Amino acid sequence: MALEPNFFERVYEVARQIPKGKVTSYGAIAKSVGAAKSARMVGYAMNSAKDLEDVPAHRVVNRNGLLTGKSHFGDHSAMEQMLASEGIKVKDNKVQDFEKHFWDPAKDLK
Repeated sequence: MALEPNFFERVYEVARQIPKGKVTSYGAIAKSVGAAKSARMVGYAMNSAKDLEDVPAHRVVNRNGLLTGKSHFGDHSAMEQMLASEGIKVKDNKVQDFEKHFWDPAKDLK
């Protein structure tokens, strides 16, 4: 019998599937892994993922499109630069056209 992956690993599995040029929120990931009230724990997972090259933590923002995790990338502009390189405009630490760029794992991973 296979063991259930831990919470962080389930979060990383979802985050790995965020398409380039899209963003999602901590809450959307929490909901998609069956832990709707655990957005903060998803944030902790993303903070821990900064050194995992296969987990695009820069694509995870808060529910309003704010780059709340930017301090975990070393340089405060790194997260914005990574998003910009994927065609996502950020102004005043907020993803512009957030709805256009939003990826909902609960819908897209069915």
